[in-house]
Parts: sequence; structure tokens; C-alpha cells
Amino acid sequence: AVAYSMLSGEGQLYTYMVLISETTTPGINLRWYLDVAGMKRSKAYLINGVVIFLAWLVARILLFIYMFYHVYLHFDQVEHMHIFGQILVIVVPLVLSIMNLFWFSKIIRGLRKTLAKRQ
Repeated sequence: AVAYSMLSGEGQLYTYMVLISETTTPGINLRWYLDVAGMKRSKAYLINGVVIFLAWLVARILLFIYMFYHVYLHFDQVEHMHIFGQILVIVVPLVLSIMNLFWFSKIIRGLRKTLAKRQ
């Protein structure tokens, strides 16, 4: 989808919106490092979990909702794209949204579990 957007010039806004979701990756990586370092009970691990929850909510849930709303509002313009571009604008974010919701549910369960242990 990124290569298509770069080469065709179509759907660049939607490509950028999807790529913004990658801002959550450093937090996920830090969480893994904290886990491997045996710091699951540290304050840094708790703060990291809360930050991941908030970042995921904004970058991977709310932004995708806005993106789908934007596609809906401008669907007349999407229809003028090449058929492959139309598929990419609709299918790729849809698949990513399903995965993001799945992982978000796991993040919520993990955060609840961590906060319950703290109390």
C-alpha cells in the first residue's frame, strides 16, 4: 500500500494516517525490554502500560475511526482512484483495524490485571 501510494500519488493522506499508528511501536518495544529485564513490577512498567493504552487508543483506534469517516465523506474522490488503490484504501485499513482492536482488547485486559495487582 505504501509503495502503491508513493508510485501512483493516490491515497497518500490515508497512507500517512495508517503510518501514524507506528508511533506506538517504541512503547511496545520498551515494554518487551522491561519484561526481559525482570522489571514487571516496576513503576516504569506500569507507566509504560498506561502510555501504550493511551497511544494505542489515539493512534490506532480513534485515528482509524476518523480515517474511515474521512473515506466515507470523500468516497466520490476515492471512486476516481484506480481499482487497486480503492481496494488498498478500504481493505488494508479494515484488516489493520481488526488486528488493532484485537490487540487493544489484550492491552485493556493486561492493564486491568496490572492495576488490580497494584491495589
